[in-house]
This record gives sequence, C-alpha cells and structure tokens, in this order.
Amino acid sequence: MEAVSRTAQWTAAARALETEREDRLFADPYARTVADQIGFELLERYAGGGTVPFLAIRTTYLDRAIVAAVEERGIRQVVFLAAGMDTRFFRLPWPDGVTVYELDRPALLEAKAEMLRNEPQPAGRTRITVPVDLTQDWTGPLKEAGWKSEEPVLWVVEGLLFFLPEQAVRTLISTLSAHAAPGSVLLGDVISKAALENPLARTFLSALKDDGNPWLFGTEEPEALLDDCGWAVREVRQPGEDGADFGRWPYPVPARSVPRVPRSFLFTCDLPTHSEERAA
Repeated sequence: MEAVSRTAQWTAAARALETEREDRLFADPYARTVADQIGFELLERYAGGGTVPFLAIRTTYLDRAIVAAVEERGIRQVVFLAAGMDTRFFRLPWPDGVTVYELDRPALLEAKAEMLRNEPQPAGRTRITVPVDLTQDWTGPLKEAGWKSEEPVLWVVEGLLFFLPEQAVRTLISTLSAHAAPGSVLLGDVISKAALENPLARTFLSALKDDGNPWLFGTEEPEALLDDCGWAVREVRQPGEDGADFGRWPYPVPARSVPRVPRSFLFTCDLPTHSEERAA
C-alpha cells in the first residue's frame, strides 16, 4: 500500500488496544486483523503526544454520532471518505437498509478485502467499496456505485483533513455540502495550526513526514472553516471536554481563548436549511 495508507493500520492498532482493555469504550474484534504487524510497529514509532487516548476518544465520539445519525435522522446512506481500515460496517448496530460506501485508494481497499475475506457479511446492510483518489473526481464513481445525491447522506471524514493542503480541505468540505440533500450530516476531526508546530510533538511529526505522511493543515477556527464551506456546525468538541472525554483524556483542556495551544477538534455538522442560509 501507499505510505499514507499505512497510517490506517496505525489507528487500527490503537483500536485493538482499546478493545483489549477490561474497561473498553468500544469493541472492534477486527482491529488486530487489519492492523497487522505494521500497525503495531507504527503505533510504537508514533508513540507519545496522547495519540492512543485521542484515537480511543475519536473512535468513541464518531461511533456514537454515527449511530445517532442513522437512528434519529433516518439516514440510510453513509459515506466514509478515506475509509482506511475502518470496520464500522461490521461492528456497529446498523438499521436495516443502510448502505455503507467506503472510499479509498485501490491498493488499500484490495488489501483490506484480503484481510477480511473470511469475515461474514452482517445481514440487513450493504457495503460498497469505491476505489478513488480523493484529489481527483470521486463524486462520479460514487454515483456510479449507487449513491443518490438527492437523498440525505452521512459523510464521515475521520483522520483525513490534516493530511491535505488547505485549499484541498476547503474544496473537499465544500464538495460535501454541495452534494448533500436536506437532512445530511457531516462528522469528522481536524487539528489546530499550533499542533503542527508543537515542539513536544516534533519527534512524532518528523516520523510522519519521514514516512511520507506529513500533516499539512490545521485551523484554530474549525467553526469558521465549516461554515465557510456550507455546513451548519452543531458542535465542536476537544478531547477532554464534556461529550469528548469518556474517561480517557489525561491532560487539562485550556480554554479556546488561550493562544498557541495544540488542539484536536471533533465536529458534528448539519446541512443548513434554506431559511438558515437566508438568515446568514
């Protein structure tokens, strides 16, 4: 697989560690399989900076937000962009009739399929993989795979935005709002610019760069970014805050008004209604 795709196995290894805790926040019985040896090697290489607790929190936050979106909003199309080694199709309690689309590079999807070839497909749901390069046109292949732009969709951009340059981030998020029907939801995460310059994370960031996976984008104002790109922000949470702690975050959380603090943000957004757009 491409170097950038191997980070998906790093995060899978972190999910495996959480799964094996007695007080686990979630159970991912597939994580160790898709992590493979390289995932645990990378977990050791990228150790420090609270990465393991953060990944446990991010997974838990998004798990719960995904389940809420399909159950409470009735969304039946779920699209994971840069799906990586995500296994939510297999492990979450999806309602009948849900179709999960997983978009990623062809080599990664092929490797994942091989790893999971013996896993039974859960009943009542459909999984469709769409091999694409997200820097190229991907909406066309997604529509060809069966996705309907006129129906509400749940977009999930987990662990993706900080690998892209700013213009690519804005283009992607704007594309998601432009191709979403009323009732659609966007979930994801992003980091602050200060996190890209954090001296305490220099070893971690250098290792990512050396491995061909540099972090490129951060923002101190995720709300403004999402709003500019056509989304109504429902919430933004930092790990350790209410709704994004889960007993895992070991550090204090400085107020947003404190400058130059490395931060991670978890967000939930809705597509604004026409009345909201006019009011804005």
